[in-house]
Amino acid sequence: MGRQPSLPWLDPGEVLPAADTAWDRDSDAPGLLAAGGDLSVQSLLRAYATGAFPWFSHGQPILWWCPDPRMVLELRNFRLRRSLRQALRRFRNSPLCELRMDTSFDWVIDACARSPRPGQDGTWILTEMVQAYQALHRAGLAHSVETWIDGRLVGGLYCVAVGQAVFGESMFSTRTDGSKIALAALACFCLQHGIEWIDCQQNTAHLASFGAREVAREQFLAMLVGASARPAPQWRFDALYWNHLLSSRPDPT
Repeated sequence: MGRQPSLPWLDPGEVLPAADTAWDRDSDAPGLLAAGGDLSVQSLLRAYATGAFPWFSHGQPILWWCPDPRMVLELRNFRLRRSLRQALRRFRNSPLCELRMDTSFDWVIDACARSPRPGQDGTWILTEMVQAYQALHRAGLAHSVETWIDGRLVGGLYCVAVGQAVFGESMFSTRTDGSKIALAALACFCLQHGIEWIDCQQNTAHLASFGAREVAREQFLAMLVGASARPAPQWRFDALYWNHLLSSRPDPT
């Protein structure tokens, strides 16, 4: 068992400690920064702006994390497999298919909460988390990317955005490629607006398959300072944005 350092306990509204005080790789929970506090819009905004995010399960207090290294998808390295490229072209060209943003945020986060991650029995998106991100959405800081086919929501994701810093949170799909289409749309949206990267928080093989890679926390925090200070775009999707992935990029080998 790893080393167990002390963990700061926050009162509601209290500011998080510095990111470099998070538990290191030799601890039982690498990246754990603090416990307690609250999930108000102000607290979440401060957390994301300094590189931290909440993640906890039933029976636990609010836990705040800032892992090192950090998984980041740099859009210039986005990988589009041949099969997904074909699916995107069919989607773009079909009158029954539509990509929407922020029209059904509550449905998207509810669907994500009902879709456990691979290898997990339950979900980390607890009721209090759902309510907190709904409030963040109403404040214009959380967004949904939605895959619609024949009038039905079949996949999507939600994310947090501070300026031009985009933090991916969770995805769901009820139809083949539903969530992948939403992720590709988010990549196109980011490329259209000069957003350079999407934070993926932790390493997974699924995200790595799209080109995400680990960067040192120090590097991530430096990237965050610049991106969060830039003006936020209008969260609307135009079908022309698909050209960023479909017009010129070769399929990965």
